[in-house]
Formats: sequence, structure tokens, C-alpha cells
Amino acid sequence: MGTLIYDSVEPPIEIEDRALSHLKVVILAKLRRGESFAVSWKHPPGKAGGRSTIWLNPAIPLRFVFEEPEAPELNQRWLAKMADSANALGGITLTAEEVDG
Repeated sequence: MGTLIYDSVEPPIEIEDRALSHLKVVILAKLRRGESFAVSWKHPPGKAGGRSTIWLNPAIPLRFVFEEPEAPELNQRWLAKMADSANALGGITLTAEEVDG
């Protein structure tokens, strides 16, 4: 399980390593261009609340922590879907991975 540490948000945001690896690529591309945007996700079963949204801004500290030492091979289709949602009015909505098949 990976962790997204965003400013002073407590507790840190837990996101599965593979999803966080993909999310990191899209977030860094947006922040590199100086763009602010939202990221939303559903809470896993057993966690309080149903969903969360954070507003990402280049001026706010952000750290990605991964449990796995090696980065996974990235799914270009999933990356494209995240990038498209990042440019939409509601921002990135973290969804399940789409697998070609």
C-alpha cells in the first residue's frame, strides 16, 4: 500500500502502489506545468466516509511513498484516462485499472 502525503493532511492518504504510480505520473505532469486541479477517490470498504477530494497546487508540499521498491510497468490506457480526467472540470477521479483484453 502506497501513501500520498499532501501538506498537513492527516492521516496520510493510502492508495495501492500500482494506482499511486500511475497517479504520480499524471500529477507531476500537471504540477510541472503550474496547473492546479482536484483528485478524487472512493474510500476502500471498512474505512470511514465514502469518498474524498483534495485540491493540488504546485505550492503545496507533496510526497509519494511506495511499499514496493521497483516501479511497475505503466498501463498507457489507464494513464491516458487519468490525464483526460485531470483536464476535466472535476479533476482526476481515481478509477480501477482498465486492462486490455
